[in-house]
Amino acid sequence: MKSKQTETVSLGCAALHDKGPGYWKKEYIFKKTSAFKTRVMRLVKFLDPYTGLPCKNKEAMKVSGLSWIIVLKDKNGKEHVVEKPNLSFKDTSLTVLWHGTDWPCLDILSTLKLFGVTPLLPDQSIPPNNNGPRRFSLIAEYHLANLTENSVVVGADELVQLFSLSPGLLVGMWKGKNEIAFVMANLHYNHLLERSILGSATVQYSPPPNRPLLDDIDSEYGLHDYRLHLDLHGRNCMYLCGSFKCLFCRKRDIENGYVRLVVVNLKDNRKHLPIIGTLGICWETDVFKGNVKDCFVMDLTLLDETGMPFWCFSDPVRMELSTKSSGLYDYMGHVYTADYADSEGKVCVEFVWLEETKEYIIVSLVLYVSTKKVNSWYGTNY
Repeated sequence: MKSKQTETVSLGCAALHDKGPGYWKKEYIFKKTSAFKTRVMRLVKFLDPYTGLPCKNKEAMKVSGLSWIIVLKDKNGKEHVVEKPNLSFKDTSLTVLWHGTDWPCLDILSTLKLFGVTPLLPDQSIPPNNNGPRRFSLIAEYHLANLTENSVVVGADELVQLFSLSPGLLVGMWKGKNEIAFVMANLHYNHLLERSILGSATVQYSPPPNRPLLDDIDSEYGLHDYRLHLDLHGRNCMYLCGSFKCLFCRKRDIENGYVRLVVVNLKDNRKHLPIIGTLGICWETDVFKGNVKDCFVMDLTLLDETGMPFWCFSDPVRMELSTKSSGLYDYMGHVYTADYADSEGKVCVEFVWLEETKEYIIVSLVLYVSTKKVNSWYGTNY
């Protein structure tokens, strides 16, 4: 080599030796994980035209070795890790169920954390090893203190009582005992892979904010052309799978800080929706299994006028018997209601039970979207 080249190489070698202990190990892991994230996130770009959501979730799980665990932390700071869940894939969500016999008593538990877990150095040629180094991505944290007082009772059967914690968590408690029978997490596909991989062990992944495209011509911009995909299921069985287009709200109909989107009109019986089967949520443990009736999991995907996911959730919802009669000549039977609410909006559903055919009919379905959500998304001022 020429002298100048030799001098350059010598200086480069000196720079290499200046790195501290562990530098190249960290650099290697960083490069490998960055390449891994890039490869997985490419799969997120494949969208289902029907739902507007990623459609290659199973492939991404296989490529990444992704799994989900829960960590129960007691009041003394000791952590109990629960792995090997049962997975149930739906069109727009994933249901993850954990159960066991040696879980700590609820009295001593303080929090439950839900993590997405991937191998630190994924290798598609071999199955993931739970004993190897892994990356943890915090998805949600729930407080278990005073669970029965601070959560929503979804329902019960002869063996268990179900309690719901937002977002999307269902805790099954053995009746007459202060012990957890199972935990069920309902994970909507919107940003699921990002939340399961791109967060850290202590910080949740936060999706980038939507950049509003202002429209000075449309006086009702952000109030029309919504699309809804709605699934009602009980973990193992599907009760309703429907899509609805061209949902809108007139500016004059905005009330109490909500944009009202009527999906099923009580007075239009042509659009009333029959429910397949008897509504309930299926559960199981190592020994027992059952079905808690008069409740279900609601997967809601509301798309904006460009087809982007606007408001999404997957949460258990309970049904309640209403005191009013149906008031419809076509249906004579008991009326049930099911309501859901979070910081972005509300959902109100009304069912009629037909005793003759032993089926539920949805006669009213209305979404109430917060004007704060609409204004933030579209840059409007309703």
